[in-house]
Amino acid sequence: MKSAKFDWQMPITEEIPSSFLEEMKQLNISPILARLLWNRNLRTSEMVQKFMNPSESQVHDPYLLYDMEKVVERIHEAVVADERILIYGDYDADGITSTTVMKETFELLGAQVETYLPNRFTDGYGPNVDKYKEWIAAGIQLIVTVDNGVSGHEAIDYANSQGVDVIVTDHHELPDSLPNAYGIIHPRHPKGSYPFGELAGVGVAFKLAWALLEEIPMELLDLVAIGTIADMVSLTDENRAMVIWGLEQMKQGGRLGISQLLAISGSKTKELDETMIGFSIAPRLNAIGRLGDPNPAITLLTTFDEEEAKALAQSFDEINQKRKDFVELATKEALEQVDDSHQVHLLVGENWHEGILGIVAGRILQATGKPTIALTTKGDHLLKGSGRSIESLNMFQMLQRGKDLLTTFGGHHAAVGLSLPIENLGALRAVFEQYILEEKIDLTKGIPLVIDERLSISDVDLNLIKSLKVLAPFGMHNPVPCFVFEHVCVPTSRSIGAEQKHLKFTMANDQGDELEGIGFNFGSEQQEIATDDVNLVGELTINEWNGKSIPQIQLQDYQITSFQLFDFRGKKYQQQLNFTEPTTYVVFNESLYKDFSEKVEQPVIHVRGLEDLKKAFDQAAKTKQVVFVDVPDQLDWMKQIVQSSQVSRVYLLAQTPEEAYLDGLGSREQYGKLFKLIKTQKTLDVRYKLDAIVQYTKIPKKLLIFMVQVFLELEFVTISNGVLNCLENPVNRPLNESLLYQKREQLIKNEEFLVLSDLETIKKWISSQ
Repeated sequence: MKSAKFDWQMPITEEIPSSFLEEMKQLNISPILARLLWNRNLRTSEMVQKFMNPSESQVHDPYLLYDMEKVVERIHEAVVADERILIYGDYDADGITSTTVMKETFELLGAQVETYLPNRFTDGYGPNVDKYKEWIAAGIQLIVTVDNGVSGHEAIDYANSQGVDVIVTDHHELPDSLPNAYGIIHPRHPKGSYPFGELAGVGVAFKLAWALLEEIPMELLDLVAIGTIADMVSLTDENRAMVIWGLEQMKQGGRLGISQLLAISGSKTKELDETMIGFSIAPRLNAIGRLGDPNPAITLLTTFDEEEAKALAQSFDEINQKRKDFVELATKEALEQVDDSHQVHLLVGENWHEGILGIVAGRILQATGKPTIALTTKGDHLLKGSGRSIESLNMFQMLQRGKDLLTTFGGHHAAVGLSLPIENLGALRAVFEQYILEEKIDLTKGIPLVIDERLSISDVDLNLIKSLKVLAPFGMHNPVPCFVFEHVCVPTSRSIGAEQKHLKFTMANDQGDELEGIGFNFGSEQQEIATDDVNLVGELTINEWNGKSIPQIQLQDYQITSFQLFDFRGKKYQQQLNFTEPTTYVVFNESLYKDFSEKVEQPVIHVRGLEDLKKAFDQAAKTKQVVFVDVPDQLDWMKQIVQSSQVSRVYLLAQTPEEAYLDGLGSREQYGKLFKLIKTQKTLDVRYKLDAIVQYTKIPKKLLIFMVQVFLELEFVTISNGVLNCLENPVNRPLNESLLYQKREQLIKNEEFLVLSDLETIKKWISSQ
């Protein structure tokens, strides 16, 4: 058996009204797609059409945001008075695009505007008192924050003391008390009633731009799309509409910096979608803020100089590659620290780059299914890091419970940043464990994986996959459709790519239908997944290669509910036997028992009879994973061990130290030749001259020893002190009267079955009553 990595949320099975299906048919929507829409609460034709083709009426009036009228009036006063205005942003893609939106808006108004993106390492996140001092001393008269500010009490109080107003635009979690800013634009303002609380920082900035310009600034929607997708906020309601329009605008190729980022990543502007934003543009914008000064990103997004855009894009690409290298190393080291007994992983690295800790935390979260905080040392006494969480655990609220132990913290439900004295680490872990216990949060099921529909392989074709694109853009609260294929087999699979990290496979059903599949980072599970009864979950994609378009599944997870039999019948698998999972090794041969007892640290049971068989039952019941090292004299012993212990995973080595099947029982001619030699010589030194006898008779050594033992049992010869003597007048007895002969005869049959049969035949035999 193989448990799923994620917590599968199976599709709703309620019957969909025929009237809805008929309405969808009128819109040329297939029954499968109609069920997806229904299960996503799009249950009328009007809702579906608005979802697929949003209109301007679906985006909300910016003046519904609390403080908007007051803020707009103050900014217009600043523009008229020619005040110097500072836009104070953030160092991630959302903050970069938010700052750019505000910069271009203020320039359209004719304002004197400066921009500043704080350095992650020297300034930290959000308003920084020292930076405010510098800018105010340089003559700044109004500060507008974007994508930050709701936790900037100290810096904002300082600005107020200097007669400088601060306007906050933000979307992060609200603290218990808000700062004393001139105005706070926030979609979840406690005194407001804005109808959609899931705007990204760039969405909030866009709303302010709209109000200032007195019309929807469509030319800024490309930036809104990038920041919204990069910040992984809900892609529903007006976010969906703005991203759709922004993507269409980007396809026109208007902004040089974006075009160059797409070009250097090998993406085609005309084919732009949310995936390219997430994998091509956002990582490169984020990388510069993770590793250094993010301010050149504003230049990249606003330049009209093609050479400058190209040079900056090249630089960002190089920084992003460096970021990838840092992430790979830190993730590897972090995984080595993981302790499954902890509810939340608190991982500390001495040399992990501060800028990549959020990515590392996310990687560990995906690998283990548990919330993770990755920290690095800052000096002798301080730890600084980032955390990532799952839906069932609000990490920001959990940090609030332990705020007295922290130097700084901020963020939201799923992502946080924090710093703390190193000596408080143990106490913080205890706070986390207590919080989870008191709030009754269950972290044992893994990360939820919503499955949209059960499909059969015959349901899948190019038309279906293409039709799913009407649901795009995909993201938070509107994920890529995920499908489960139950009780299929995987007849072919192979590891591919660098370091064999990925998996290429074919799945099939009993009707002969087949579907190709790709599993990124599943390469190590090639042996595991190659079975006759598996449930696969994944996204449907189109594999375009060599002018052909082929449907395929992109694997997300899988589970196997029946017992598994793994084929390790070959020397190449011997070095893969260092299992970390509890494992019982069952051995039938004496010499192999001694060998494996020294080779492995897990229990090794030597089965020679019924008493040993009972020991094997008991031990296998504890581990549920058994390795059959060799071939038993009684084949049924294997079946009894598996069935009596309810073993779920069996590894078949089927080693044959006796080589019985290979050498056989010995032919009539071989027995005759050996017996003639014995009669002629009268005595044979089988202790020291055995190799000479082998050379003379041309009988394989192990077979020769067996034949001598049969002669001894049948009382044709005697052996004393290693010397074989021929009896004068032995009783004529058939060879098969020898118990050794009978035992070897059975062993040959057993070896033939276990060594030469295909895995499916052996599995059916083990499972049979």
